[in-house]
Amino acid sequence: MKVILGLLLAFGVGVVCQLASLPLPAPLALTGAALVLAMSAGYETVDRLVPHRTARNRENCGGSNGGARTAHGVPNQMAG
Repeated sequence: MKVILGLLLAFGVGVVCQLASLPLPAPLALTGAALVLAMSAGYETVDRLVPHRTARNRENCGGSNGGARTAHGVPNQMAG
């Protein structure tokens, strides 16, 4: 159902742009495909080539409750 609604919306935008003599709000098909390919390839290349490091400052992260530890190791609770 979502695919059909997406296609109808895309078709509607194309019709309105054509009737109003507006350029399409998207890159050309080849340009858009090249952009997607380049971003995907770049992401994968960096993920494979850049060495992964362990988190050295994990104890300084606040976590889900926002409470980070101070320099003395005592939990710092957020006011609230």
